[in-house]
Amino acid sequence: MKSVEIYTKNHCPYCWRAKELLRIKGVDFQEYDITNDLSRAKEMIERSGRETVPEIFIDGKLIGGCVELFELDEQGLLNNLLSCSS
Repeated sequence: MKSVEIYTKNHCPYCWRAKELLRIKGVDFQEYDITNDLSRAKEMIERSGRETVPEIFIDGKLIGGCVELFELDEQGLLNNLLSCSS
């Protein structure tokens, strides 16, 4: 299983959807809630170049947000990226 990190905010429905898909896939992930954490928010922006949430990284590589995560799943590419079989 690969390392998965996700930057989120607690009121974000896209964050909830992305985390739910990862849970369905049986993926453990490290969540960074930036709702009230300006230093983590700055870290996210520096890593991703984007200010929106969620921002999702697999093995340190940015794959994007919720839309990109679901697109990868629909294209049949997400399982390979995650090294899972679901």
